[in-house]
Amino acid sequence: MVHLFRTSLGVMALAAAAFGPGGAAQAANGPFLAHQALYDLSLVKSRSNSVNSARGRILYNFTGSSCEGYTSEFRQVSELDSGEGKVTLSDLRSNSWEDATGKSYRFKIETRMNEADAGRVDGSAERDGDHINVKLKLPAPKSFTLDGKIVFPTEQIQRIIAAAKDGKSLLELSVYDGSDDGQKVYNTLTVIGQPIPADRATSTDPSTSDEHMKSLKRWPVTVSYFDRESQQKEGEQTPVYAMAFELYENGVSRQLVLDYNDFVISGAMGKFDVKDSKPCN
Repeated sequence: MVHLFRTSLGVMALAAAAFGPGGAAQAANGPFLAHQALYDLSLVKSRSNSVNSARGRILYNFTGSSCEGYTSEFRQVSELDSGEGKVTLSDLRSNSWEDATGKSYRFKIETRMNEADAGRVDGSAERDGDHINVKLKLPAPKSFTLDGKIVFPTEQIQRIIAAAKDGKSLLELSVYDGSDDGQKVYNTLTVIGQPIPADRATSTDPSTSDEHMKSLKRWPVTVSYFDRESQQKEGEQTPVYAMAFELYENGVSRQLVLDYNDFVISGAMGKFDVKDSKPCN
């Protein structure tokens, strides 16, 4: 179950954010909403009986604009009880910044499991023509290159929204978010359902009752994350995890369901506050 926390940064990319466009040629119609969102986590089911209960919270702050880039502050605290007094407490903190054109990405991640020393990742990635140059400071200094077709988390969200608006039902992307030791790339498969009109009756939460959201349509979306290296070597087709949610056209997500194969966790929005955003000059 450690992968629940190890891959939580991927969850971050979709769990809350109002992300901005990842490229002028593919920019979705804005504006994207700066906000703070709080999600309450709980266990839906345990397929292998490896988890008796789960609880936690995700707190997400998003600020920025298309001219200054987008900054996200994320924290996820989770507690898994596997029975017989075995409880795993995880505290994941992340700060990242991404250029609105999808060219630059900076990230700092700190993960703490129980009383163990925190694991830290600190690095940056810069797009340069047909490749991406990555420089890590932590966990150890290292430089390497990635395929230029890989996208960062902001652009991932933008492309999902653009595909949904184009009426597409499938989208394949490779994503780099700095998780694990800063060298992991995920292949993703996104399945997009039919749009949900703004006036359709739905279960309420702080997002559906907010005046900024009432007139917006949304799409049911499921994103499956695959280990890119394993797929290339072994043709492995089992996702590390999958995430289902409803995605608004301004980038806000609600009704999260996180599937980690052995168990499934839901994330219900408990709080939603719109933040002021400075317009570009």
